[in-house]
Amino acid sequence: MNTDFDVVIVGSRPAGAATALLLARAGMHVLAVDRARFPSDTLSTHQIQLPGGACLARMGLLEAVIASGAPPARQARFDPGPAVLSGTYRPYQGVDAVYSPRRTTLDTIVLDAARAAGAQILDNFDVDHVMIDDGRVIGIRGAERGSRTPSTFRASLVIGADGKHSTVAASVGAPAYDETPPLSAGAYTYWEGLPLSGGEMYGRPDRMVGAWPTNDGLTITFVAMPHREFAAFRGDLETAVLSTLDACADLGERARSANRVEPIRATNDLPNRYRKPYGPGWALVGDAGLVMDPITGQGIGHALLDAESLTTAILQDGPLERALAAHQARRDRATKPMYDFTRTLASFRPDPAGEILFRAIQGDQPRIDEFLGVITGSVPMRTYFSGRNLHRIVGTRKMLSMIAGQARSRRSSRNPGPGMGFPSPRLRPPAERRPNDGVPPEPHRQ
Repeated sequence: MNTDFDVVIVGSRPAGAATALLLARAGMHVLAVDRARFPSDTLSTHQIQLPGGACLARMGLLEAVIASGAPPARQARFDPGPAVLSGTYRPYQGVDAVYSPRRTTLDTIVLDAARAAGAQILDNFDVDHVMIDDGRVIGIRGAERGSRTPSTFRASLVIGADGKHSTVAASVGAPAYDETPPLSAGAYTYWEGLPLSGGEMYGRPDRMVGAWPTNDGLTITFVAMPHREFAAFRGDLETAVLSTLDACADLGERARSANRVEPIRATNDLPNRYRKPYGPGWALVGDAGLVMDPITGQGIGHALLDAESLTTAILQDGPLERALAAHQARRDRATKPMYDFTRTLASFRPDPAGEILFRAIQGDQPRIDEFLGVITGSVPMRTYFSGRNLHRIVGTRKMLSMIAGQARSRRSSRNPGPGMGFPSPRLRPPAERRPNDGVPPEPHRQ
């Protein structure tokens, strides 16, 4: 079969399905293919942070997520060890909660909306070849699983939404940059009867833990550890997970009183990289273009926001290459602070600056709520961690102690020992403000 489209999208999870939805709504002839048969599960931290929820609302899909039974987490408990910070999320563009739907639910909601908008969806389809003519991508070739009959789909633009090991990116040789090998590994599972009053996050030596409510009355727990410890950890996953939860206040006790309803799934395939997201006849979206460690739970939100930004570029008047270059610059500026923060966090390198900060804001509810906004991505990291803002929070003496502590930590980074689990970005004295300190990044949205 040979068919022509305006756009062919390889990958139909949130990044690809959202791109298909927005382009189809704009009147484009769109095909989205995926090797999975939906509904289909996948490894995920599940969280849709507030900016991602606002993006879903703009697409008209947040109500469907809520209607699916995904509970809102309007409160969060952050316990890094030196202090316990409990607060509420400040509304961001009308969204006041983190949602953590099952991927079988979320992915189906976005894909069904794309189909309803007029996009053609073909699942259970393996792409075996990206067609290139005279240096330009012109389509894809593949076949439904179990079929020996190949199909060819030509398009003016082929978009790779096929994840961190993107076939499209590999086929076109999309350049990678600012890349870091995997720093952490993670283990996920689900519990029935594990009560939560919102989201819970814990930092312990060489461990980060999250617990969030999801569909069907279940709780998902996520345990992150240094990459080097993965082999030992997975030797006895159940014991390793429970012993980690036992170190997190009473979370272990609650888990032991609950029922684990699914196997523990673990992975150490957690790279960190940017790729150039466009070229002649092709583009990348979501993890195919930017993947970061899931320890900060940014993946779903980034996929949705990236789809929105890429779609805006495609639909602009004028040269497509110029619009896509602007999209890349917009993406990189918007995501770089969280990307760097995520890599620092996933390194589990100890940082005394974090301990000073957390003790300083403990008991100060407005500052706690603001910090929760930093974690979810609704408060710009450049603003919060500017020298001027931190000086305002902790004062001169503690600010100098934070800077000195970070310097000592960097000097001993070759043998860091176990990290407390939540380091802060590199600090500078208030007098060394850069021109952009305190200025929010350009919004990564349509």
